Amino acid sequence: MSARIMAEPVVFVTGANGQVGFELVRSLQGLGRICAPLRAELDLSDFAKVRSFLRDLRPNLIVNPAAYTAVDRAETDAAAAHHLNAGLPAVLAEEARLLNATVIHYSTDYVFDGSKAGPYIESDATAPLNVYGASKLAGERALAESGVPHFVFRTSWVYSRRGANFLLTMLRLAQKQASLRIVADQIGAPTWARTIATLTAHAIAQGPRDAERFAQWAAERSGIYHLTASGAASWADFAEEIFARQHAAAAPAVTRIPSSEYPVPARRPANSRLAGDRFRQTFGLSAPDWREALRLCMQEI
Repeated sequence: MSARIMAEPVVFVTGANGQVGFELVRSLQGLGRICAPLRAELDLSDFAKVRSFLRDLRPNLIVNPAAYTAVDRAETDAAAAHHLNAGLPAVLAEEARLLNATVIHYSTDYVFDGSKAGPYIESDATAPLNVYGASKLAGERALAESGVPHFVFRTSWVYSRRGANFLLTMLRLAQKQASLRIVADQIGAPTWARTIATLTAHAIAQGPRDAERFAQWAAERSGIYHLTASGAASWADFAEEIFARQHAAAAPAVTRIPSSEYPVPARRPANSRLAGDRFRQTFGLSAPDWREALRLCMQEI
């Protein structure tokens, strides 16, 4: 008897030009046929077009790193933030239910208010301090309420060699300024976009190749997982580590300041540490220390 030939899984990835999306398109190679339309091909804010695209494509796996990430601008642009951060996951979940597909979605440390003394676990009470955090929390809830197999990976302080992020901002400022005032009373885990993408791929690769069996495998493990680099740092710690690895003739001097001396429209949690035990126990995978990941990233700059 000839072996049954499995159809190649189809993997739909949003936000392919974003920090995490760019890395996912590369890390997910080998797990199926990757379809990652750019904005000119598919406007994710047009939900009717998103639905039509998915019904034609019929993906087995929907991976959604796309997000409205302008945290401060969201305070005065709440409708746009909720449209993409809450509305899009809801649409993806509805379509996934029709297709018997699994959804992977990325969320944020900003769903918490930062008042806890230690690292947050997945079941801790959420209480976002800003519009961005509230919109991402609404996206999490839309997936949970949909009943589709899903993984919500909460991450924090994402950086990469592309886009707008703290790493690139520090490298740019280092060329212009001899000293910088950096917030030192917010603590989190700087997380390389490639770490997120690579660990996502390793986790998903553990599931069966058959679409129906994969959906069952995912359903048994559905829920929220914290996915960040290990260790913790303040923004000032992060900046100093960047400058130490920059190999420039003279690095800017870092003056550590409290958040109160750097006012911004959106409040940030003082404690953004996320415990990764559930991800480690479920998938047998451990994230690298944030310093090691930063070293690898900066080798490419």
